[in-house]
Amino acid sequence: MPFGCGCCGDSTTRYEYRPIGQPQQPSGFGARHLQTVLLFFGLTMAYALRVNLSVAIVAMTDRHAANDDFEEFKWDERIKSRILSSFFWGYVVTQIPAGQMAQRFGPKILLMFSIGVCALLAVLTPLCAHVGGATAVMGLRILQGLSQGFVFPSTHTMLSRWAPASERGRLGTLSYAGAQFGTVIMLAISGVLASSSMGWPSIFYISGAIGILWSVVWFFYGSNSPAEYRGISPEEREFIESSFGQQDHSQKIVTPWIAILTSAPMIALTVSHMAHNWGFWTLLTEMPTYMKEVLEKDIKKNALLSSLPYLVMWLLSFVFSPLSDFLINRQYLSRVVSRKLFNTIGLWVPMVALLGLAFVPKGGSDLAIVLLTLAVGINSATYLGFQVNHLDLAPNHAGTMMGITNCAANIMSIIAPLIVGEVITDATDPVQWRNVFYIAAAIYFFGNLTFLIFGKADVQRWNEPVPQVTSDTNVPSNVQNNQTTNNTDHSD
Repeated sequence: MPFGCGCCGDSTTRYEYRPIGQPQQPSGFGARHLQTVLLFFGLTMAYALRVNLSVAIVAMTDRHAANDDFEEFKWDERIKSRILSSFFWGYVVTQIPAGQMAQRFGPKILLMFSIGVCALLAVLTPLCAHVGGATAVMGLRILQGLSQGFVFPSTHTMLSRWAPASERGRLGTLSYAGAQFGTVIMLAISGVLASSSMGWPSIFYISGAIGILWSVVWFFYGSNSPAEYRGISPEEREFIESSFGQQDHSQKIVTPWIAILTSAPMIALTVSHMAHNWGFWTLLTEMPTYMKEVLEKDIKKNALLSSLPYLVMWLLSFVFSPLSDFLINRQYLSRVVSRKLFNTIGLWVPMVALLGLAFVPKGGSDLAIVLLTLAVGINSATYLGFQVNHLDLAPNHAGTMMGITNCAANIMSIIAPLIVGEVITDATDPVQWRNVFYIAAAIYFFGNLTFLIFGKADVQRWNEPVPQVTSDTNVPSNVQNNQTTNNTDHSD
C-alpha cells in the first residue's frame, strides 16, 4: 500500500509476474525511494485537502469556538453531515476510470492534476461558502472528490511498477503512511489556524497553496516507471524489473473484467476495504464533533486530540511494515497468513475498542481518548492486509482493482456520515453515539471475517497479459480461440 526528472514515454508497460531469482539489492537511497517519498507527500496533501473541513466546519458553525471576526453559518447536524459526505459523491465516480487511465496513460500526470486541481478548489472554499452557503460548499467538495478519485488507483499503479516484491509491504506502507501524516498535520494545525487572526479561511488557503506546490515538484521528479526515469542506475532498474519478470512494451493490457469481478479473493478484498472505510471515515469526519459535544473539549484541544489517533496510526505503520516484510522474507509466515494476520489486527482490535467506547460515560474523557486512539491507531495494520493485497493478486491490474475496491469502499464513506446524521439528533447524548460505535464495530467484524475465509495472496491466473488479436492478422483461428479462452479464465 494505506509504496533528476522523469520523462514521458510509453506508459503501457506490462509486467508478467513470476517468481525468479533477483539480482542483489542495490544499497543506498535509490530512485524507488525517491518515488516513495514523493508519493508519501502526495498522499499527505491528498488527505490534508480531504480532512481540512472536518475541523474547519466546527469553527464555521460556531465562531465563538474560534475567532469571532469571521463569518458564521447556521448549519444543523444533518446539513453538516451532508457537507462532510459530499466529497465522496464525486470521489466514487472517477475510481474505476482512473484505474484504467493510470494503466493506459501512466499515473504521473493523473496524480499531478488530481492533487493540483483539488488544491486550487480548496483555496476557493471560503469564497464559495460566503457566496453560495452550504449548497455551494457541497458542490465544490463534489468536484474535489472527482479530482481526488485518481489518487489511489494512480498510486497503486505507481507501486506496481516501482516496488519490488521483496519490498512491497515496506514501500507501499511508507507511501500510504502519508495519508495519516496529512491527517495528523491538518487536524493538529486547523484548530490553531481557526483561532488565529487569519481565522478558519486560512485552513483552506494554506492547505491549498502547499498542494499546488507539491504538484509542481511532482511534475519535475515523478516518473511513471523505472524504464522512463533517466536518473536510475542500471543495477537498481534491473533489481526492480526482475521482480516482475519480462517486460513487454509492444501491446496494451486487456482488462479481464469478468475474472476480476467474479474472483472470490477480489470480492473478499472489496468487502474488507468497505468495512475499513466505514469505521475509518465515521471516526475521521465525526470525531471533532464528538470531542466538542460529548468530551467538551475546546477547538484547539479538539484539533490536537483528534489528530492524536492518526499520529499513532502513522507511527505504527513504520512498525508493522518492516515486521511484515521480515516475517514473509524469512519465511516465518506465508504471504497469505501474514496478510490475514495484519488485517485481523487492523480491523478486530479497533472493533473491540469501539465496543468499549460505547460504554464510556460522558465524564470519562481520558478513557474515551485512549480507546479512540487505539481504534484508529491499530488500523494501520490493514496496510499490510487488504490494502497491499491488490498487488499480490494481480500486479498487472493493481490500479484498476484499486479503482474498483475504492469505489465500493467509498460508497461507505458517503453513507457513514449520513447514517450518523440520522442517528445523532442530540450530539451531546453519549447514548446516541453508542449506536454509532455499535454499527462500526459490527461492520469491522463482518469485513475481516470475509477476508479470513476467502482472502488469498498468490498471483491469480487472470493477471497474465493476453495479447489482443484482430481478425485481419495472420494468426490461426485455433490460436485465437485459445487466447480468448485464457482471457476469460477467472479461476481463483
